Amino acid sequence: MSTRPDSTRPESPEGTRPESPEGTRTTPVTVRVPAKVNVQLAVGAARPDGFHDLANVFLAVSLFDEVTATPADALTVTCEGPDADKVPLDRTNLAARAAEILAARAGLDPLVHLHIAKHIPVAGGMAGGSADGAAALLACDTLWGLNTPREELLDICAELGSDVPFSLVGGAALGTGRGEVLTPVTAGSFHWVFAVADGGLSTPAVFREFDRLTADAAVPEPQASPALLAALASGDPEALAATLANDLQPAALSLRPSLRATLDAGAAAGALAALVSGSGPTTAFLVADEEAAAKVAAALDASGTCRATRTASSPAPGATVLPS
Repeated sequence: MSTRPDSTRPESPEGTRPESPEGTRTTPVTVRVPAKVNVQLAVGAARPDGFHDLANVFLAVSLFDEVTATPADALTVTCEGPDADKVPLDRTNLAARAAEILAARAGLDPLVHLHIAKHIPVAGGMAGGSADGAAALLACDTLWGLNTPREELLDICAELGSDVPFSLVGGAALGTGRGEVLTPVTAGSFHWVFAVADGGLSTPAVFREFDRLTADAAVPEPQASPALLAALASGDPEALAATLANDLQPAALSLRPSLRATLDAGAAAGALAALVSGSGPTTAFLVADEEAAAKVAAALDASGTCRATRTASSPAPGATVLPS
């Protein structure tokens, strides 16, 4: 689809864009959106455009950000919560970019205040920024009464970033292409512990390290694992533990060797499997049940190998408008 404003939308008599559509709400709209874990992340060689083909099995987990959209005189962003000081509040924030793109397509000015209640780790490999972009898109679409078709929302999500479409959809899905082409998959219920590291890791830097580490290797075409998809559908945590895989993990460990101690601590505490979440540095631990999650989280907290832990279940719903 074109990213240009819809030329069929009316302009004001002066030829400028209208400030807001007639259906704009006067009350705020809040959207809740989940974090993700990659239960499989198969990475192909770098493409000419710099991206990599992926077979990316996404699973949404019950760690949520909330984005609230309120009518305003200008586009502004604020943030609260852990690591809020690390969240950009300018037009580089995906939430702000989502509002701008949606407004441009509708022939509007993006007159909205976006407030992010941040709970997903920042720069942690759990798609927190992507989640905020998807949440802001849905919040603004609802606030402005646009009723944009789902496919167009997904098109905007793909323009924003590779992980953003899944943040809108949630649940469980296989992402191909650069991760933005989604096919729903079946997932049973699973329990997780996430260990939050000090500082973040740049996703582009991790991919560059992947390219360096694989420079002399024949990188196979990424394919979803049939065994993993079957284990995911079964809801059997031991079967899923045996199939978890992340091709970016060696690169993340190369850039942040201290993550190995975190992975070892979680495994020693009884996690069924331990892996780096996405590009890291958050580490993910699959556990048998809620009781095991509490035990592993306590051991990780006591280990001194991470800054904080979070427990969660999966799958979780995608971006959802909360009752006002």
